[in-house]
Amino acid sequence: MESANTALITDPMALFGFLAALVALIFWASELRRLRKFFEVVPPVIFVYFLPMLTTTAGITPSDSPLYGWNSSYLLLFALFMLMVSVDLRSVLKLGPIALFMVAMGTLGIVVGGPISLLIFQDMLPPDAWQGFAALSGSWIGGTANMVAIAESVGTSADAMGPVIVVDTVVGYGWMGILIAMVGLQARWDRRIRAHTHVLEVTNRRLDEINRERSPLSLRDAVMMIGLGMACAVAARVAGNGLPALGDPPIISGTTWAVLMVVSGGLILSFTPLRNLETKGASHMGYTALYLLLAGIGARADLRAVLDAPVYLLAGVVWIAIHVGILLLAARLVRAPLFFVATGSMANVGGAASAPVVAGVYHRAMAPIGLLMAVAGYIFGIYGALLCAWLLGMVGG
Repeated sequence: MESANTALITDPMALFGFLAALVALIFWASELRRLRKFFEVVPPVIFVYFLPMLTTTAGITPSDSPLYGWNSSYLLLFALFMLMVSVDLRSVLKLGPIALFMVAMGTLGIVVGGPISLLIFQDMLPPDAWQGFAALSGSWIGGTANMVAIAESVGTSADAMGPVIVVDTVVGYGWMGILIAMVGLQARWDRRIRAHTHVLEVTNRRLDEINRERSPLSLRDAVMMIGLGMACAVAARVAGNGLPALGDPPIISGTTWAVLMVVSGGLILSFTPLRNLETKGASHMGYTALYLLLAGIGARADLRAVLDAPVYLLAGVVWIAIHVGILLLAARLVRAPLFFVATGSMANVGGAASAPVVAGVYHRAMAPIGLLMAVAGYIFGIYGALLCAWLLGMVGG
């Protein structure tokens, strides 16, 4: 890989402009009619990570830059705050006990499965593999934002992120394909365990409560979101750096404290009128910052790290298998319909991008429920992934 000082683009602002343009190009292409089917199978977020990795390998972008540190310190916190303040937590709580229970059991499966899988394959993986597993646990309990947050918290190296992204994509979306294929078993499963299918009817009535009316983004709203989000990000960063690190190896670092502050603070503020910022696109603002951050992470990575992926892939399969086993046992215990098994799993492993798709395959009108279950998984995510990271640190640290 070319060193940072020999790359074609070295100026931090020029680098930011290049990465921002690259992200914009990816999302522009994803909406082209001829490419929509392709991007439905291979999500844009994969290219947001891997294309900057290729440009760094080719010597266009540097593997190290002051920009990357700024992105990790502030764009992450801004993105998390925007995503949390826009959560409709009341609607999440109204999903019903079975739906929330299955999301929680999916989270438990990821928390338990990670350390067990690492213990099995530890001798075939590098010493810092636990940090990559910790980042993956964040992705599989809430999505990309949690992956980045946990990676920053435990200090996952850029090289370790390459195999993690491969596992996240191949195993995560492979499991999504299996879930979609299982839709034909839905009636048989529900009949065999005498599932509480009436829960679906109750949940379906919640659809009217989660429809959101969006309006065009005004200058006033844009300035408010950027100003409030950045102010909270900076305040959390300063406060987090003043608190002691906890754990050996460190799991609760200054970054972790800052993440917990913006996540918890954002959730609290979601009960105030600030949640109305979502009608103006607060979550979209958060995801924009998140993808810019992810592009910077990709630009820091060594493509050769992907060569370590075969063992990681096998470990990921075992990890998902444990997750699925716990979900199926839980479903039999509470007689949950297969819909909640599939959607509860994707609410964790796939997040907001995938859970509505799987939910819609099982029940066409239920795609919004998949989104709400993903939001529930996202809320569990940062806390559950920190617990998983702590357990992984005990196994591999």
